[in-house]
Amino acid sequence: MFNKVLSFYTKYFAVWVLLFGAVAYGCPAPFVFLGGGMKWFFALTMFGIGVVLKPEDFRRIAEKPWIVLVGSLGQFTIMPLGALALTRLLHLPPPIAVGLVLTGSAPGAMASNVMSYIAKADAAYSVSLTTVSTLACPILTPGLTKLLAHTILPVSFWAMFFSILWTVVLPLLAGFALRLLLRGRIDTIVGVFPAVSVTFIVFICSVVIARNQGYLRQVTLLVLLAVVILNLYGMGMGYGLGRLFGMNQARRRTLGIEIGMQNAGLGTVLALEHIGEQAALPAALFVFICIITASILSELWRRNARKTGRSANGTV
Repeated sequence: MFNKVLSFYTKYFAVWVLLFGAVAYGCPAPFVFLGGGMKWFFALTMFGIGVVLKPEDFRRIAEKPWIVLVGSLGQFTIMPLGALALTRLLHLPPPIAVGLVLTGSAPGAMASNVMSYIAKADAAYSVSLTTVSTLACPILTPGLTKLLAHTILPVSFWAMFFSILWTVVLPLLAGFALRLLLRGRIDTIVGVFPAVSVTFIVFICSVVIARNQGYLRQVTLLVLLAVVILNLYGMGMGYGLGRLFGMNQARRRTLGIEIGMQNAGLGTVLALEHIGEQAALPAALFVFICIITASILSELWRRNARKTGRSANGTV
């Protein structure tokens, strides 16, 4: 019974993000007060995700490295370049522009693994892509942000690098090490860790909303449009990339979800610490937008797979 409750709570994390985001907007004071520990909350999130990872997840990367390489390269080219193009095309204000580029340069979201599972896509492929992009993000996220956005506002590569190292990679590896150490003994409580991660992700998003309440009131249709376009562009290009390389439909769906969903929670933490509160707005909006669009798309694909009696699996 307890595991079913945890599974329900984790599966519908999108509802909790939207619900608590609304609460934070209407009553920001408690979230602002607790916001000082956001880096620790994010580190605990990554620790919980690390505990859930299995050695098989890493073996899958070694078995077919080319499909992981294609997806990872797509992740760190399609979204950052798309974000930069939008800042130029829409003439976004400097803080918003840098925040959008930072959002586009973030690794894949862990939520994409859940969405891929719901969509009857290739969840194992999603886990492999998210793992690789997360481990690569200490170099690529600050590097791409500095390369693409340094002419808009100053961006510190090394400060961002060490921030990601301490809040993402080390907690993730620590969680994975704990799973290896305890092996089967942790399986009975492993369902707790995704729920813990979901809780902290919800809290991080709520803190961003609370701290930016004033700015959110000023969010223009232009900024919202930029975030929506970036999300839909990423999903479309991801699906198209899988088709270009002859992947089966399950993996095309996975790439669409994986590339279209960014770890915007990390983007908000980095923006607040290294750039400014306004720069966190695109990432905060992206959290809500990508969860809504991915949820709708996953449900449509799930229903389609049920009607056809298959999960769209093929040979590649």
